Amino acid sequence: MHYKNSFKQIILPVVIAGVLVVGFFMGKLFSPASTGASDGKLFIYPQKSKVESILNLIEEEYVDTVDRGKLEEKIIPEILKNLDPHTVYIPKDDLQEANQELEGNFGGIGVQFSIQNDTVLVIGVVSGGPSEKLGVLPGDRIITVNDSVIAGKGIRSDDVVGMLRGEMGTRVNVGIKRNGRPGLIDFEIIRGNIPVYSVDIAYMVTDSIGYVKVSRFARNTYNEFLTALAKLKAYNCQDLILDLRGNSGGYLDVAISMSNEFLEKGDLIVYTEGKSSPRQNVYANGTGSCRDMGVTVLIDEFSASASEIVSGAIQDNDRGLIVGRRSFGKGLVQQQIPLSDGSALRLTVARYYTPSGRCIQKSYENGLDNYNLDIINRFQHGEFFVRDSINFNDSLRYKTKGGRIVFGGGGIMPDIFVPRDTSMLSDYYYRLRDRGIVYQFALKYSDDHRLVLQRHQTVEELLSFLETQSFGRLVANFATSKGIPYNATQYKLSEKIINIEARAYIARNIMDNEAFYPVLHKIDEVLIKAVEEIRFEHPQKLLQMAGIVGEEDVN
Repeated sequence: MHYKNSFKQIILPVVIAGVLVVGFFMGKLFSPASTGASDGKLFIYPQKSKVESILNLIEEEYVDTVDRGKLEEKIIPEILKNLDPHTVYIPKDDLQEANQELEGNFGGIGVQFSIQNDTVLVIGVVSGGPSEKLGVLPGDRIITVNDSVIAGKGIRSDDVVGMLRGEMGTRVNVGIKRNGRPGLIDFEIIRGNIPVYSVDIAYMVTDSIGYVKVSRFARNTYNEFLTALAKLKAYNCQDLILDLRGNSGGYLDVAISMSNEFLEKGDLIVYTEGKSSPRQNVYANGTGSCRDMGVTVLIDEFSASASEIVSGAIQDNDRGLIVGRRSFGKGLVQQQIPLSDGSALRLTVARYYTPSGRCIQKSYENGLDNYNLDIINRFQHGEFFVRDSINFNDSLRYKTKGGRIVFGGGGIMPDIFVPRDTSMLSDYYYRLRDRGIVYQFALKYSDDHRLVLQRHQTVEELLSFLETQSFGRLVANFATSKGIPYNATQYKLSEKIINIEARAYIARNIMDNEAFYPVLHKIDEVLIKAVEEIRFEHPQKLLQMAGIVGEEDVN
C-alpha cells in the first residue's frame, strides 16, 4: 500500500509537468499575437497549408535542429503514394539522369564498356564521337582516369559512368592499355554530345519483310524511325514488323507521329481526358509514308504507355496485327513540371483512350505493392503460357473499326497470342543466366579472338563465320571455372539456346546490334510467328477474326 501511494506521488508530478509543457506550447502557439488570428478564432498559421504549418512548427519549436529540406524530400514521395503509381517526384540530383534517355543525348566521351576482372574494357566506340576521333579502339582497357588508377579497385559501372560523363566541352584524361603496346597510351578527351539511340536496329528479315526495334519513345525516336523506314524501303520492304517489346514508353507526341505513318486521314489515333484536361482527339492527317505497307506490331508484358498507344491505334483501326503477349497496362498521361529548386514532378494529368474508347490502364486500387507485383502474378497465373488464363470483364468490351471485339481494363491483348517457349530452358541454363556466364564468356572470347573476328568486314561475313563455330561446350567449361557444376542432361536440353546466345553476344561485341539481333532472332518465337502471319496475308486474317469470312475462305 505504501509502495502504491509512493508510485502515485512520483508519477503525478511528471504527468502534471507534461500537461504544463503542453499547455505552455498551446498557449504560445494559439495566442492571437503568434497566429494572426482575429474575431476571437485561434488558428495555427492560417495562411499556410496544414503540411506547411507542421513543417513550420517543427522548424521553429522542435527540441533539436532539423534539416527542413531533407524532411520535405521524404514527405513528398509519401504524399504521392496516395495518388497513382506513375505520379513521381524526381529530386534535383536525379533529374538530369532521368531526362537523358528521353532527351536523346548526354555529355560524355563516347564509349561502350564492360567491367572484366576489375578492369574497364572498351566494347565499342560511338561513331563520330570524341573517343573515335582520337583513336580509342574496341578492346582497349581504361586503366586511369584523371591520373587516378581505377583498374583492380573493385570499381562499379556507376562509378565509371560518373567519371566519364560530364558537361560537353570539359576535359577528361584517360590512360589506356592496348594489347601489343608497352605502357599506357594517354588521351586527353574533350567530352562531346553523345546520342542515345532508341531505334536499336532496322534490317530485312526476308526479301520483303522489314524489322524495326524501338526501345523507347524519346525526343529523337521519330526521326530515327523515319531513317530506318527509308533504309528498309530501299530494300523493297513490303511488310514491316515493328517490335515494341520491352518498350516502357516515353513521349506521347512521338507515339502519335509514329502511328500517323500507318493510318489514313481522319483515323482516330488516341484521345486524352482528365479532370482539368477536356477531351482532346488526335486524328491521322493522311501524310503517313507507310499507308500502303503491311504492319505487324510485337508487344509483351513490358510494353507500356506510348507502346500501347501505337498498338491500340493499329489494332482499333484494323490496320494490322498485334502479336505477342498482353501489354503492361499503363493508360495515364504525365506532365513533367519543374520545381523551383531544380527538381521536378511528373504529375498524371489525364488518361488516354484508344480509338475504340478503351482505357487500358490496369487497376491500382489495391496499392503500389500489389501493382508492382502484377507481372509476377500474371506469370504465376499462367498468363504467359495460355491465352485462356486471361479473363476480361464483359463490361469493358469494345469494337474496332471493323467490328472485332477488343477489351479494355488492363493492357492491349494481342490478336495473335504467342506463349513463352520454355522447351530449351533448364535449371542449368538459369544458373548460367543468373550469373551472366554467357555474356562474360562472349566478352572474353571476343577479346581473345578480336583480330580474327575483325577480319570479317560485313555482318553477313561475320555471322557466316560464327555459324561454323560451336560455343556450347566452351561456355560450359567456362561456367565450371566460375563454380557452376556441369549437368550433362540439362546442358543437352539448353545447348541450342546457349550456343545461339554466345554467338549473338560475340557478334554484338564486334559489330553491335546489326549483328546481334539477326542471330538472336533464330530462336525468337514471337518474331517467327509474326513472319508466318504476314505470309498468311493481313487483310484476310483480320476479316476472318472479325467473322466476316470463314477459315476456308482464307488463302
